Amino acid sequence: MKEGRKLLAVILVLMISVLVAGCGGSSSKELKIADIGWDENTAVANLTKVLLEDELGYDNVTIQNVDLGLVFKGVDTGDLDAFQDVWLPNHRELLSEANNVERLGDWYQGKTEFGIGVPSYVNNTSIDQLNDTNITEILGIEPGAVISEKIPNDVIPAYNLKQKYVESSTAGMLAEVQRRYDNKEEFAFVPWKPHWMNQRYNIRYLSDPKDALGDLTQSAEITGIVRNGFENDDPVAYAFMNNLTLTENQVNDLEDTINSAGDPKEGARQWAKNNPNVVQPWIDAAKNAQGS
Repeated sequence: MKEGRKLLAVILVLMISVLVAGCGGSSSKELKIADIGWDENTAVANLTKVLLEDELGYDNVTIQNVDLGLVFKGVDTGDLDAFQDVWLPNHRELLSEANNVERLGDWYQGKTEFGIGVPSYVNNTSIDQLNDTNITEILGIEPGAVISEKIPNDVIPAYNLKQKYVESSTAGMLAEVQRRYDNKEEFAFVPWKPHWMNQRYNIRYLSDPKDALGDLTQSAEITGIVRNGFENDDPVAYAFMNNLTLTENQVNDLEDTINSAGDPKEGARQWAKNNPNVVQPWIDAAKNAQGS
């Protein structure tokens, strides 16, 4: 009888635990955000993850690696909750195909730059001078990026360039940039701001006298998108992401801290700890949404 009562007591405790967990199910907070592999995306996604988990009680903020060509569809269908690295007008066409998303406020508070660049030791200042160099390739990034279509389809024909555009991952391009820069080789590639490369390397962005790059030479807005209904489903994360803002120096420093840490999550956590005045307003906005 004693053993039976003990067993019954254990079963009752387990049942109560399950019921409590079930009643508190709404507090079990999970989130799926995208990372296309661009450094500012990785940095902001991991900063969002660590602050939501460490400061706002989220159980699991999952960062999913997604190709640029698929990320807008992922948010549009609700498979992803958010994507925080939308460049406009660069991604305008991709965004126009996503009908079930909401655009957040611009989180980047600075001037962007995007184009074709060379190391400063290469003696040219304009795209139309590339044929006067020994450069045979323009090192590029992902196939889904707008510039990966613009350079081969518009820029190379407009200037009758002899160089070939070589698509790669962002990490692959940067590794090749590092190697060639260290060897003082002549090369051209696709740089942009904000990015830690502008601190590490002496870069010259080439002018585009024929305006072959079009809107890409203009300063872009960097914003985020969330799936429709996200504000109602998760007002805390919505308020956090909608209030997150960073300057160029802050983005570069965040990326540099992540590089030094060797791990995006730990680097983002370290940066947040070192910059409490920057992150606290986002946390406060999220807590206010939590209490409303």
